[in-house]
Amino acid sequence: MCDHDGCDDKGEFPAPKSADSRDKWQFCAAHIAEFNRNWNYFEGLSKEEAFKRAQEEMRTAKGYASSGAYDMGETTYGKDRRRNDALTILDLDEDATTAEIKAAFRRMAKLYHPDTNLDDSDAAIKFQQVTTAYEVLTVK
Repeated sequence: MCDHDGCDDKGEFPAPKSADSRDKWQFCAAHIAEFNRNWNYFEGLSKEEAFKRAQEEMRTAKGYASSGAYDMGETTYGKDRRRNDALTILDLDEDATTAEIKAAFRRMAKLYHPDTNLDDSDAAIKFQQVTTAYEVLTVK
């Protein structure tokens, strides 16, 4: 069942309760899309902490590009996990084409670009997330 208040639809899509927690919400398709639009990985962090964490995420993302996924039951690790996270950030389905990935990146990059959001400190952080997600999805 969907964890959104008042929704009785099937909750098929997991969403993190917080950036530092393994606990997940389970949402229906409509509410996972809403959650993804509003999700801020860096919520609750100061600008300095958010920037430091974003830099660390970008640095470690490069290491994942060359790792493989290991079959350890139903939990996903390695490339598959990074790909799934990147698809979630760009609000794409698992079977997204290269053209769809590029279009989603362009749309979100324009939306969150720091040059067009001078008064929004969260926009720069979201822009970094979008850029990292695109890199994860396009690295061969």
